[in-house]
Amino acid sequence: MLDYNFLMDTFFIALAGAPTAMLVTTVALLIAIPAGFALALTRTNRVPIFNQLAQLYISFVRGTPMIVQIFIIYNSVPTLVAAILTEANIDMAVYDVNPIWYAFIVFSLNSIATLAEVFRSALSSVCKSQLEAAQSVGLTKIQAYREIMIPQLLVVALPNICTVTTNLIKGTSLGYAMSLKEITLRAKVAANVGYNYVEAYIDIFLVYLILCSLVEYGFKLYENRLTAYKYTNA
Repeated sequence: MLDYNFLMDTFFIALAGAPTAMLVTTVALLIAIPAGFALALTRTNRVPIFNQLAQLYISFVRGTPMIVQIFIIYNSVPTLVAAILTEANIDMAVYDVNPIWYAFIVFSLNSIATLAEVFRSALSSVCKSQLEAAQSVGLTKIQAYREIMIPQLLVVALPNICTVTTNLIKGTSLGYAMSLKEITLRAKVAANVGYNYVEAYIDIFLVYLILCSLVEYGFKLYENRLTAYKYTNA
């Protein structure tokens, strides 16, 4: 039998972690979108050395679970840095860093790899002759990308960017492994008192469902705006 009072109370406790989840998601996307696009350009143009390095990085990130990436960055990196600082006789509280900074790093690095493939796929859908035509009329390469290429690839990439964003929001639930006070950790801590885990997981499910639905709706509106010209020309 569900404890409906606990279910109601814990819903708002879990909801209080939503700003943290959205902050991590927003910061990760702000870093990952330009970095992912740069990686996509590197791979599309087959820049020597950087193309191979980018491919290796993307393969590593996509081939390992995010929880493993969290343990590497959250546990191994501070230990390594502390050892280096101790060796150099530098007194610094490495372990007192707010876990949200680790979350920014982990989720940004993970999203960069995913978005790089999204942008690379979108770039291949835009005819390269348009870039050459733009340059032939005097536009610089940056202007050609900004005015002609990016608006077109954005239409193609937007559904996948939406998927990356919702996956990122759901992925922040792994922040509990870094003691990040996000949605999952707050609900589970509340459930520990009376072992009301079923109610807590229902609350977690509802909060993530609401957040992801709102984000999907926002992306849908933006996609309709970007593709409005198709219906106008039809």
